Amino acid sequence: MSDRPFWAQEDFTGGPPRRVEGGIRIHATRGAVARTWSARFLAVLERLGVGGRLSRGRSYARSGQIVSLDVDAGAVVALVQGTRPQPYRVRIGLRVWDKTEWRGVEQALAADAWYTAALLSGTVPPEIEELLDGLGLSLFPADVADLAQDCSCPDHTVPCKHLAAVFYVLAQRCDTDPFTLLTLRGRDRDTLLERLRSERDRTGGRSAPSGPVPLAVLLDDFWEGAPGSAPPRPPDTEPARGPGPGARAVPAGERRAADRRVAAGVPGAGPSGRVKGRVDPTHVG
Repeated sequence: MSDRPFWAQEDFTGGPPRRVEGGIRIHATRGAVARTWSARFLAVLERLGVGGRLSRGRSYARSGQIVSLDVDAGAVVALVQGTRPQPYRVRIGLRVWDKTEWRGVEQALAADAWYTAALLSGTVPPEIEELLDGLGLSLFPADVADLAQDCSCPDHTVPCKHLAAVFYVLAQRCDTDPFTLLTLRGRDRDTLLERLRSERDRTGGRSAPSGPVPLAVLLDDFWEGAPGSAPPRPPDTEPARGPGPGARAVPAGERRAADRRVAAGVPGAGPSGRVKGRVDPTHVG
């Protein structure tokens, strides 16, 4: 016989939860939930010992029991409808990087035109984890102590089914909006992109147009693939090549820019690095 109150025991369901009209739900109705960033997120939770209890909230996440979910710097706050009339308040917290840490991140991202182009196109490439690791930072919690988990329900188990449901929805949001984790760490999409433009301006890079035309539309002209996909990452090193007979010598910087266009699949890109009617993606600010 458990000494815990009956409403806190895991085998007490209290009946089915109250239905929510227009509730937030994950897209997967059966089978695997995770895809790209969500798979990475759920794998991290598994490593931290949280993942073993996530299945408790899967049905809640699939049936749309989450009334609202807001992501801001340092916290995810959600309302989850259970069996009781009043929705439970759920909070998941993650440490915000300080000004010095963000300064290092912004400088490192702005220093590489490939990262800048990917972020401006609405993509957070997986390679950013390696870049952050070199700065001693991580998008994901490194330890369970880095992850705050609170729910107003009477179940003392962490995570309860309401927290678990929010984890599933949050993980899927990382797929649909890859800037979610960066927002949690303290920089929303607009703020980060504006700081990257400023950093490239400061270091001599050309700034991107600030007009009403989305940069993603302009950047789609540079590479093939699904909307929002990052351009192919060029190799870190390229073998030196000399000009052929009668050809002009191509400066190393221009040659690398041309190679990046070729790698990105830009029609008409050649060793001169000139493409008629197109903007140089290596100089997007």
